Amino acid sequence: MTNMIKNFVSNESGAVTVDWVVLTAAIVGLGLAVMTVVSGGTETLTNKISDKMTSQTISSSF
Repeated sequence: MTNMIKNFVSNESGAVTVDWVVLTAAIVGLGLAVMTVVSGGTETLTNKISDKMTSQTISSSF
């Protein structure tokens, strides 16, 4: 029984999984931060494009 406990404690195969979980969480966090910063600028630009397109008139004669 003590050998099984010693083997369990010394086994490090799950440590890689913890590293990947932390790395993935960091990447997701950075992605959300970038999205928050960029979304304000894209919303403003989208509104400007929409205003410009609605103010255009289509001429049917040449």
